[in-house]
Amino acid sequence: MVVKIVTDSLGDIPSELAKELGITVIPLHVHFGAQTFRDGVDLTAERFYDKLVHSKIFPTTTVPSPAVFVNAYDKLAEETDEIAVIAFSRKLGASYDTAVEAKGLMKGKCRVEVIDSRLAIMAQGLVVMAAAKAAKDGAKLDEVISLTRRNIPRADVRMVFDTLEYLSRGGRIGKARTFLSSVLRVNPVLGIRGGEVYPFAREHSRTKAVDYLYHFATGFSSIEGMAVEDATTPDEADELVERIRSKFPQETIYRTKCGSVVGAHVGPHVLAVSILGDKG
Repeated sequence: MVVKIVTDSLGDIPSELAKELGITVIPLHVHFGAQTFRDGVDLTAERFYDKLVHSKIFPTTTVPSPAVFVNAYDKLAEETDEIAVIAFSRKLGASYDTAVEAKGLMKGKCRVEVIDSRLAIMAQGLVVMAAAKAAKDGAKLDEVISLTRRNIPRADVRMVFDTLEYLSRGGRIGKARTFLSSVLRVNPVLGIRGGEVYPFAREHSRTKAVDYLYHFATGFSSIEGMAVEDATTPDEADELVERIRSKFPQETIYRTKCGSVVGAHVGPHVLAVSILGDKG
């Protein structure tokens, strides 16, 4: 039987790619006051960012109940006896703990292993996609787990912001808190290190911040997967893709959107590059 891969929507894997690779995505929830939406199901990224910009209500996010994970596990247990669950960083939210709790509530008989990716957005997504490709090629669960654990430290991400207000209000700012005092004067470049948000640079213009992303991407000696994500600046993201492609013409670069749960924490003008590969 083929190993089934489960992840949460914080990995920002486009739905068509998830379907193609047989990945089950558990949608997290975003709330505008009393209204609750499932990420990527009830609320598209475009609609979310329109609400984010125009609503007076600041959105909040939650992980769904263990029952949602249980239902996914039990359904997949009808098709397989091995499931790998790759969750976003435990330091950023409760997806991992909820996925683990759900294991003990299953009705079906199936081995389920949960892995903390220590990542988010498409850095996590690329690791999940690599696991799904291995599973489709016949890898067993222990092999998928081993591959994923090797890939986690090979995945990296940089994100350009024009404000850290959303990260700060959402409580996900991590070690980037040191940037708050100068947020109005710089364009922060953040990433994820040790499973939490980490500051890497302060650029004094958006152009220089985007240049940082270009140099980050081109600093890899080999690339297994790459993604460029935007929230509301597709032209800027497309231009960055073309710049990077001039350096790596043979590489597939996934163009994706930061989903609504990610967007609630990063804001409408984030631009991110995620890479799975090896640095020179």
